This record gives sequence, structure tokens and C-alpha cells, in this order.
Amino acid sequence: MKRFKLRTFYLSIVMFIVLLYLELIFRMFNNIDIFNISLLYVIVFNIFMTILICIIGKLFNRKVNKIMFLSGLFLLGFLYSVQLCVFKMFGFYFDWTLIGASGQIASFAGDGLNLIIANIIGLILNFMPFILFLIYNRIIVIEKDDVKANIVKIVLCVLTGLSFYGVLNIKRDEVNSPYKLYTSVNNVDLNVRTFGVVNAFFIDTYRNVFGFEEIIDIPNKPKDDVNNNDGNDNVDVKNYEYNNLDIDFDKLISSESNKTIKAMHEYFKSESGTKENMYTGYFKGKNLILFMAESFNEIAVREDLTPTLYKLVNSGFVFENFYTPTISSTIGGEFQELTGLVAASGFLSPWKTGTNYYPFGIGTIFKNMDYNTFAYHDHSVYFQNRYIYLKSLGFDNFKGCFNGLEKSINCHTWPESDVEMINATIDDYINSDKPFFTYYVTVSGHGGYTFSSSATAKKHYNEVKNLDYSEKPKAYFAAQIELDRALEILIKKLNDAGVLDDTVIALVGDHYPYYLSLDEVNEISSYKKDGVIEVNKSNFILWNNKMETIKIDKVGSQIDVLPTLYNLFGVKYDSRLIIGKDILSTEPGLAIFGNRSWVSDKGKYFSQSKKFVPNESVDVSNDYITYMNSVVNNRMSMSKNIMVNNYYKKVLGD
Repeated sequence: MKRFKLRTFYLSIVMFIVLLYLELIFRMFNNIDIFNISLLYVIVFNIFMTILICIIGKLFNRKVNKIMFLSGLFLLGFLYSVQLCVFKMFGFYFDWTLIGASGQIASFAGDGLNLIIANIIGLILNFMPFILFLIYNRIIVIEKDDVKANIVKIVLCVLTGLSFYGVLNIKRDEVNSPYKLYTSVNNVDLNVRTFGVVNAFFIDTYRNVFGFEEIIDIPNKPKDDVNNNDGNDNVDVKNYEYNNLDIDFDKLISSESNKTIKAMHEYFKSESGTKENMYTGYFKGKNLILFMAESFNEIAVREDLTPTLYKLVNSGFVFENFYTPTISSTIGGEFQELTGLVAASGFLSPWKTGTNYYPFGIGTIFKNMDYNTFAYHDHSVYFQNRYIYLKSLGFDNFKGCFNGLEKSINCHTWPESDVEMINATIDDYINSDKPFFTYYVTVSGHGGYTFSSSATAKKHYNEVKNLDYSEKPKAYFAAQIELDRALEILIKKLNDAGVLDDTVIALVGDHYPYYLSLDEVNEISSYKKDGVIEVNKSNFILWNNKMETIKIDKVGSQIDVLPTLYNLFGVKYDSRLIIGKDILSTEPGLAIFGNRSWVSDKGKYFSQSKKFVPNESVDVSNDYITYMNSVVNNRMSMSKNIMVNNYYKKVLGD
């Protein structure tokens, strides 16, 4: 059999072609623009890496080099496949911190199998270079280069390294420029889209091994009317007091030696906070039932299919520009709802382990207001350590599957029934001798959306079978019908017990139903959504039977739920230390997404394209966009640093 001799210099060319091929395949299957400046970063970096690898290969013999090359092709196929599957399943890219979520991933093994089947072509293409080399490896001999070729490789390696640094510095002072992403901003999504999968993986690995500290920059406000009350005309402008505690930041600054914590003190000192307003104490003394609803989204609301959701969405406080940014899946959505901080991969471990101090923990807050508190979840209490972190927020009576609720509901179906959970738990609190606060985490709306894999979808099949949609959108509607029926039962029982008028129902989704493709989402949406911002547009239900309908146009998101509830229930808190803001205040609206895109009351900003789309009849300067990008970066950085530095303990701890 004829053998082909392949010198390591030409091997580097082959490896470069493989890397470029894998990156193009990945971008195609993830709907990432292929031909933009980010491809230049990918090309230059890949040239540098492949030549560097070949230089290292000079240290080993033929057999070792072949094994290394074959192993490298396999690992590359695996890396690209993992990133493809994680993004398709959870809506974000893999980073090393997700190793701690292996239990979550394992629990979705069945969904993962369906995902693999759905993306089998992309996965095969990812492993094709490995397969081809495996087939032909016996006839390929890897030869070492001569001295001349080695000199050429070293020169090229230096030149491409310098070239990469050079292109990295293009527009380096822009917010989220490639230079800043490499040096001072930690965002896996943007890194994958800007530098490619391999380079983003190296960046993430380096930062997890050696640590990383983001720069905190306190920007000057532009001349634009940044702080005007766009979108919230209901709020009057009387001279209300600030929702702030008495904190001596000057003293904290002068006594702090840690550079990061000192910068945090300076940042929060510069923040004014939000003021009380005409809605402060609006619900004071009333009962509160708060839901985090699995995959709830505005597309689930239809008068004929989900009439209870339709009623609640269109009465009470009606938030017309509310978003549930998909960051770190369900755990991220719950984190945002219950802490008022922006979630991001890399700093949720202290939350999951309950090791941080939470003076604003919602369960603790209501207990201190002499409420009876309850929390329920119709899935395993051990999933994502919910039994730990809910206790750290003040929920001492958390009940779910496998710590008591399994006696009353069927915990062996997937997903479990929200209707069963309501029926099994409402008697715990409905006749409470004092006001109650109840927190529900639902699961019936979870994907995958097929009538074979989802028990709740199958349960409501007859109600959706004649809809003019494909199977998965119909199954999604069927799953959300279970939530609707649970709310219907809840409201009826509250009314029968005579406590409905004194009870507030609040509900927000954890994320959009990312088990649906964007095309499937748009199949049932009333308008065409983009895959970055509008796909996350949702509803925040905040309803009481006796109140008039109040429409709020201002932009809000999950992180604003906590401070909004605290204001409505008359809670004294420090609005500077919660990154989310009371939606009913005069603070301008802002929704922050995982890739640092954002929506304000003035328009939408797409971080990848660096494009700002203003609202109709709105004109803003570049200074406004720069300022808002700094605000977004700082709020994400502050959220992270509050967690990793246990900041509340340092400022408010005993």
C-alpha cells in the first residue's frame, strides 16, 4: 500500500484547514454571521496556533505526533459538538463552571438524546476530519521538517502572533471591543462569536486556572436626557425619599485594602438609588404568591387555550416591555428573580451552595415582616441544590419531590404536574393565622416538547391537536395549559376561602422555551422575533383581584422583580445594592442579556453587531450608547463581584 509522507509544516496547513472548516460549520449551525471581522480573528489565531503546535511536535517522534494529531482531531470534534449541543439545549455556550451543573445535564439525558438526533448532521460533520484521518492514518507518515522549514515556522509563528495582537487592537477603546474581551471583559458568548470556539475555550480555561478580574468603570453621564422617565408615565415626581439604608461608604473606602472591593464601594457610593413613589406600600400587608414558571413566555398566552394566563396578563399591573433574558438556564432565571442580580456563568456556585450572606433574601424579608413563608417545587429538591439556596434566602419550609411532596403528587412522571402541586400544597397556607408568602417553582412547562416525551403535553393533547402548528409548538401549548389550569384552581380556592382579595399573584418565567427553534417560536408568535432580544420578550404577572388595570410601558426584566415587589410591599431595602431597579420608579428601564446586548426605553442594542436600533421617533447620540454599554458592563460586573466577594456580608453583615 502506497504511503503518503506528510511533513509537519504541511500538517500545520491541514490543521488550519480543519479548524477553519469546523468554525464555519459551527457558525452555520448556530446562525452566527460567517463573513464578518470576527472571521479575521479566527483565521489569524488559528494560523498562530497550528504553527505553534507543529513547532511543539518537533519534540516528539513520528508515532507520538500521529497520536497527538489524531487525538487533537477527536478533541476538536468533541469541543465543537459540546458547544453546539449546549447552546441548542440551554441557549448559552459551555464554560468550565458548568462542570458543577453536571447533575442538571445528566437529568436531561432523554432530552439530550433527542437533541443529538435533531443535530446529527452537524455532529457528524464535526467529527468528519477525525473519521477521515482514522480511515487513512495507516497510509500517512508524518515526517519531521528540515532546519529551513523549522526556521520558517518560527518566523511565521512570531509574525502571526504579532498580527493577532495587531488586529486585536482595532478600535480597542470601543465598549466590548475584541481587545477588551481579551483583557478586561469576561463573556463566553461574545468570545465564542468574536474569536471562535477554540480561542474562546483557551480564554475560559486560562481565566479559570489563573483567575480574572473585570475592570469597574464609573462612566460620566452624557448630555442626553439619560435619566428621564421614558415609558413610566404613571409615576409622579413628588419629592419622595430614596429607598436606601444608612451606609457610610466613605468609611468603607478608607478602611479597605482590597482593590476590587474598594472599587465596588466607590461604585455603589456613586449610585443614587431609586426613590419611593406613589406605589410604595401599595400591597402592604397582603399575601403574596410568587411563581417562577418553567419556560413561560408571552407566546403561551392565548384567550382560547390559556384563559387564566390571558386574564392575569391583561389585568393588574400590565408590563408591556418585560423580558426574561436567558442566562444560565433555569438556575440563572431563578437567581435573577430572587436576588435582583444579573446571572452569568462563572459565579453561581456561592448561590447554589448557600454560602453567601443575603440580607435581602426574599424569604427572610417577609419572615421579618411577620409573614408565614412557604416554598414548593414539583421536581426534585436536590436539583441544582434548591434545598440549600432557598434555605439561605429564608425558606425554612421548602417542600418538593423527595422531601415530602412525593407523598401527595406523582414525582415519577416527566415533567411533574403543576396542578397536582397546587392541590397538594394550598391547604398549608390558605388558612394562615397571619399574612403568608408562598413561592412556587413550576416544572410542567419544561421541554422537550413532544407528546411522547412530555407527560403534561400528552395530558392536554386533545386541546391542541387541531391547532394549525407543527408538533413541538402544539406540545409547548399543551404543557403551558397545565400551568394555566393550576392557576385557575389556585384562584378558585383562594376565592372560596375568602382570601383572594387580600392576595397578590406574581409570576415570571425563568427563560423563553429554548427547546423550540426560533422558527418554531415565530410559528406561534404574533410577530417575528429575533433570536437575541425579542425571543426573550415575555410577561410579568402582578395581579390583585381588587385593583384596577395599570399599564407600564417601561422596560423591565427578571432582575427588576425583587425591588419592584419590595417597593409595593413597603420593604425597606437599599436600592443601590440591588442591581435590578423598581420598575415603578423613575429610574430608566433597562434589560440586560447574557451577551451584553440590551434594551432601554430608547431602543435596542445588539452587542455582536454593535448596532443600536432606536425606538420610533427617538434620536440618541453615540455618547448615550457608549454610556449605556458602560452601565451594562458595570451591572454585570457588580453582580458577579457581589457574589464572589460575599459583598453583602462586608457591607451589611454583623
